[in-house]
Amino acid sequence: MARRHDPERRERIVAAAVRVLERRGVNGLTHRAVAAEADVPLGSTTYHFDSGDALLVAALERVNDRWLASFGDWVAEAVAGDSDAGSGGAAASLGDRVVELVDEWLGPRRATTELLYGLYFAGLDRPVLRPLAAHCLDEMVRLVRPLTGDTATARAAVALLDGLLIQLLLTGRPHRPEETRAALARLLVETGSQPGPGTG
Repeated sequence: MARRHDPERRERIVAAAVRVLERRGVNGLTHRAVAAEADVPLGSTTYHFDSGDALLVAALERVNDRWLASFGDWVAEAVAGDSDAGSGGAAASLGDRVVELVDEWLGPRRATTELLYGLYFAGLDRPVLRPLAAHCLDEMVRLVRPLTGDTATARAAVALLDGLLIQLLLTGRPHRPEETRAALARLLVETGSQPGPGTG
């Protein structure tokens, strides 16, 4: 019997894979679990994704896309805020916005944050995930560059944010906004960066 064409089925499977990851983690992602979640035959998942790694990569791509879209929105708001604040208040404004971002990622969006970093750590054992993690970090650097003025400082700022989130997720310690502001301010001073849309 001919296979019925269903162009939306692949998307449903990917969305289901993300939901399974959120609930069960990487080790719980199987074709059978995703098929049940998507309410499709098991053969549909293996037709579109011939291995567990292929299914995992598709799910991580979806999580990455959402994460980067949200981060891009945050950068756009930060650029607009720095423009309104003027050069004198740009650094302070950026510090406040980074604090708000960390609080959001560890608060209302904590589940997504834990999922993303869980997938990145899975890349230690699954090399197929590493290019996606690298792409996400490179895109974050590209997006944040207008706020730092140059690529090197942008990469350092992303590394600072990345390391802070990992430490807070793993230790369960509370976020200390004053320490985040101080670390970012020191980074910007030591690199000679002047945050704001007029740089670079």
